[in-house]
Amino acid sequence: MKYNTQEVAALQPDYLGFIFYEKSPRNFDGEIQMLPNGIKKVGVFVDASIAFAKAQIEKYNLDIIQLHGNESPEYIQELKNVISSAVEIWKVFSIKDTFNFERLTPYEGLVNAFLFDTKGKAKGGNGYTFDWSVLKKYTSETPFVLSGGIGLEEIDNIKEILGTNLPILALDVNSKFEDKPGLKNIEQLTTFTSQLASLLERRD
Repeated sequence: MKYNTQEVAALQPDYLGFIFYEKSPRNFDGEIQMLPNGIKKVGVFVDASIAFAKAQIEKYNLDIIQLHGNESPEYIQELKNVISSAVEIWKVFSIKDTFNFERLTPYEGLVNAFLFDTKGKAKGGNGYTFDWSVLKKYTSETPFVLSGGIGLEEIDNIKEILGTNLPILALDVNSKFEDKPGLKNIEQLTTFTSQLASLLERRD
């Protein structure tokens, strides 16, 4: 989020993301107004210093931090030592056509969830999906967030992957629902959330 946070919040998503990375066109440096109950604030960081990450977590009262760089298990442990234990940590890994899931092993037990997005030139927001069939090889019980170019045209694929036993925690949508970086298209988001809600009701 960068511009129309309150409009998006009115759709009652489970999470809203705020990027704290100066090289991103979505870099956030404003104020976060009061959000409806139940919405968790996710702060996105890319190889940030421990001091910077801690300062933003405290300034914005973040519920979750999403680590989108090359953060090591040692970095995460050091960060955990200086922030509230109530703050969750998600570690991002980028996928294209293949992925070695053994890379996740050192992070097991350190993070609350993984996030899988599409490997591309940018640190997120590349606008296209990776091959979700790669996730068939995921055997960990650690939940994960599915990200990377998810848009309205992925509804059928979402239905298929939600029908598996994969521990999917959430769907992360971003660039496919933007009129410009950080400005979300409310009409498209409303359509997507409605279709997704209908899909989930049929699953129940």
